[in-house]
Amino acid sequence: MPLQAVEPRRLYRQIADQITQLIASGEFPPGARLPAERELASSLGVSRASVREAIISLEMGGLVEVRVGTGIFVTLPAPQSQAARDAGPGPFELLQARKLIEGEIAAVAAQKASQPDLDLLRQSLERMEERVDDFAMREASDREFHLAIAKATGNGSLELVVEGLWNQRAELWGRLQRHFHTAELAKKTIRDHAAILSAIAARDPKGARAAMHRHLARVVREFQRGVDDGGPAAHKGNLAAPAVIPRRVRSRS
Repeated sequence: MPLQAVEPRRLYRQIADQITQLIASGEFPPGARLPAERELASSLGVSRASVREAIISLEMGGLVEVRVGTGIFVTLPAPQSQAARDAGPGPFELLQARKLIEGEIAAVAAQKASQPDLDLLRQSLERMEERVDDFAMREASDREFHLAIAKATGNGSLELVVEGLWNQRAELWGRLQRHFHTAELAKKTIRDHAAILSAIAARDPKGARAAMHRHLARVVREFQRGVDDGGPAAHKGNLAAPAVIPRRVRSRS
C-alpha cells in the first residue's frame, strides 16, 4: 500500500472531530445540550479558547447551534465519515500573532508617522465612531485603521504582513465576532484605537506598543467568555446530562 501524506491537524479540528464522533454515535442526539465549554476543556486537557474554536467550526458545519448565554445545542445527527472542517488559523492563534507583530509596528509608527498618516488614522477612527452600530462598516474601518498604522511605518513589507494577518480573518473569525462582538464592545474598541492614535501622535513608541497590546489582549478576553456564561438561563429546562468526554487530546493550546 503506498504511503499517504501525513496531514498536520490544528488542535481545534482534533477537538471538533471528537465531538462529531460523539454526536454520530448518539451520545449527543439532536436537541441535546453539549457540556459547558469549561467541562469540555477540562475533560480534553485543552484551553477553553481551543474548545471555542472547535465549537464555532462545528456550527459552520451545521452540527450545532450556539445560543449565547444558554449553551451549545446539537442540531443534526453527524454522518459517521464527517470530519471537522479546517477553516485556517483559529481566531486566538491569529490574535496572538497580531499582538506580537502589531505592537512593534505601532511603536515604529510612533517614530515615523507623517501628518498625512495621522490624518488617515483620525479619519478611520471617526468613521468607526459614526457607524458604531453598522457591523460591516465598523469592520472595514477597523481594518483600515490597523493597515494605516502599518503604512505609517514607511515599510511596505510590514504593510503586507498586516494585510496578510487581516486576510486570515476568515469565516471562523467572522462567526465568533457575530456571536460575541456587541455595540458596547465596539465602543471599547474605539476607545482602544483612540489610545493607540494618541500615543502615535505623541511620538511615544513605548506607549503605542503598550496601547496595542492592551487592545488585542482585551479582544482575547472578550472572546474567551463562555457561551454558557449567561447565568441562570444556561441551566434552565430539561437538558440532557453532560456526557464524559474521552481524554484523547493531550496537547494544551
